[in-house]
Amino acid sequence: MNRHSRIFRNFLISYIVILIIPSLAGYMSYRTSIAVTQSISIENSVTQLQKSQQMLERRMAEVEGFTRQLALNQDLYVLMNEKQRSGGDEGNVYGIWKIMKEVMVFSQTNDFLKNYYIYLRNYNVVLTPGSAYFRPEHYYDSAHYTKLSMQQWKSMIMDKTHSREVMPLMPFSLNNISTSVISYMQSLPLDSFGEQAPATVVVLIDQKTIASLLSGVKERYGGWTYVSNAQGDAISMLGIDEKDTMAMNADSAFNKEKQSQFYKDDLVITIRSASTGWIYRAGIPRSALMENANYIKYISWSVTGIAILVGLVVGWFLSLRNSAPINRLLGVMREQFGKDEPIGRSGNEYDFLQGNISTIITSNRALEQELNRQLPLIRDAFLKRLVAGEFQTQEEIGAAASQAGVGLSLREGYVGILHIHGYAGLDSVEILNELSAARLLLKQSLRDVDSRILMTDLGSDRVVAIFPATHEKTDEQLSMADIEQLLEPFAAMMFSEYKITVTGSFGDPFTSEMEVSRSYEQAKETMGYADYMQRKGFLWYANIRQESATYYYPLDMELRLISTVRAGEETEAKRIVGSVMQQNTEDRELSPEMANQLIVELKGTLLKLLDQKAFAESEQFEEVKNRVLEIQLTGTIEAVRSELDRIIEAMCGMITSKKNDLHIKTVEQIKQFIAAQYGDSELTLYRIAEQAERPEKYISQLFKEVTGTNLSDHLEKVRMDRAAELLQDKSYTVDEIALQVGYNSSHSFRRAFKRVMGVAPSAYRQSFD
Repeated sequence: MNRHSRIFRNFLISYIVILIIPSLAGYMSYRTSIAVTQSISIENSVTQLQKSQQMLERRMAEVEGFTRQLALNQDLYVLMNEKQRSGGDEGNVYGIWKIMKEVMVFSQTNDFLKNYYIYLRNYNVVLTPGSAYFRPEHYYDSAHYTKLSMQQWKSMIMDKTHSREVMPLMPFSLNNISTSVISYMQSLPLDSFGEQAPATVVVLIDQKTIASLLSGVKERYGGWTYVSNAQGDAISMLGIDEKDTMAMNADSAFNKEKQSQFYKDDLVITIRSASTGWIYRAGIPRSALMENANYIKYISWSVTGIAILVGLVVGWFLSLRNSAPINRLLGVMREQFGKDEPIGRSGNEYDFLQGNISTIITSNRALEQELNRQLPLIRDAFLKRLVAGEFQTQEEIGAAASQAGVGLSLREGYVGILHIHGYAGLDSVEILNELSAARLLLKQSLRDVDSRILMTDLGSDRVVAIFPATHEKTDEQLSMADIEQLLEPFAAMMFSEYKITVTGSFGDPFTSEMEVSRSYEQAKETMGYADYMQRKGFLWYANIRQESATYYYPLDMELRLISTVRAGEETEAKRIVGSVMQQNTEDRELSPEMANQLIVELKGTLLKLLDQKAFAESEQFEEVKNRVLEIQLTGTIEAVRSELDRIIEAMCGMITSKKNDLHIKTVEQIKQFIAAQYGDSELTLYRIAEQAERPEKYISQLFKEVTGTNLSDHLEKVRMDRAAELLQDKSYTVDEIALQVGYNSSHSFRRAFKRVMGVAPSAYRQSFD
């Protein structure tokens, strides 16, 4: 049967069923119809309430999973255990910003996580998905419990430890908007049992969000729903107020343990959760239960005589007229989506069209708006990570640049820091606002001069600018003179137009994206020299007098070297070591004592790495450790560098081997899980990723890299192999086998079996006769 005939048949059957089946049902007894309708309504209501319960508990489990992921977050663990330094610390602010960035994605994927905050005790700071409040009082001004004072809020939530604790429904004010929320509270770390914990996570779940999961009964029957905890405190109320619930619970005529019963004019259904102890109740008006029975009675007296004849005629005409345009539209949709195979016999063409069209429109609009809104933040975050040297490979930089919409080539150029003078030591709201305006004017004016310049803020009075080289003339390269010729008129214009004094410091040129951070570090060093020497104008790293009393090996460079080796990025680790050596040999003249001290520091860095578990468990641990200890400055510095490169190569090899073993183990666990759960029709990539405790995209890519096979293809192959075994046994029909191997539709199973095995299931079975 072709597609047009199938759609025509579906239309015809629909009209016949609509007109004939109710007519035939009218012959049933009226009282019997009442009993049957009530029984079905009760069963449907119980099912609907159970589904709502499962949805709510699944969302609460996701909230709990969110807190567990926070407990495992290494960056948050560092912040919780780090002592606050007096006067503030830019590194700490960056760490807080990084945590906000890492956890912000949860608020975009789960409506239960739209409003939450993390309280860090050592910093006395409250982190939300979009802001950081360095005083809890500021957060309390915009979001607080209506019935709790500031002190009560801190005493009940901040100053106590919590373990999977849910605070019942309470009035809440969020940005001057009144609502009611329940609060899920968890102290971090998870094993915090003292009076106070280093951090507290509080997830605020709006009553309206919970009610939306329980709205099925009310929308269908016009009734009410009510959820309370084991102590009777309200979690959610929809269509009923707290006064009525208290009266119902206090009434001796109401049996709290009975699943379904009539109370006054309502059918009350009660379900108690086995996992949380929460009580779910739904009330359905008696009139709603009787509505279907009255409708059946009316139909039986009204249309029984004419339904069959009129139904056939009208159904035939409408089916013929309506199936043609639906079929044409369905063909266009299949062509656009690349789906050439027909829908199975149990498929629904209308659901297919409605679902795809609404999904396209909604997803496209939401994605376009969100991408446009996030693009400036993504670009700024990319530039900050680039100058900070957080990227470990060239490919990672390319992917991040493409995401941020930075289409310019950064293979050559300079990094500079532009300083707005006149505000040193002045900290007030007015000064900070003025500095914000000055930075905005500086960036906008510099962008008017050259739109290719990339800029990001550095503190309140500094802007980092990346000047990429042009390749319009292959025989010319960007030089210091070109930048000075560009910036000197710009600085004069900024002073004459806005009375803003701008100076700048620049590092040596970079020749690849990986060297941008080195040029930035040199620019910072030059800026420090300019501040110390009270130099104005534009100063270059190549022109400042290098101090040779000590060696150059800053802490951030050591941390980058450690993180790069831990990631197994051999090339970048060698480049960092080479940069350190260059700074201390070509740009400085170190005494023998300082040179030896530098070698000791580099050895200390490598020994720190070897103390970590990833290296300590390797068979090469002792050999590499002895090689590190044997490094001495007895020959040339180049010989020391060569030995360091060989040691780094060995350590990165240890990490790569460890990663491969871990990847293979993860893939084997996935295969075992699929082998045990292949018969579950709800087994999806999300379920597998949840079991492996990894993101879906990561699991899919990892499985493909290790096995060379797509995860979905492997799941299908496992099911088909099992189906082939069952087909050899005549005890099961094809439909029963389809259900056993995880297919709800026997047609889908037949199509998949033929695609994988090359023959239809029936033909495969006959081959064994």
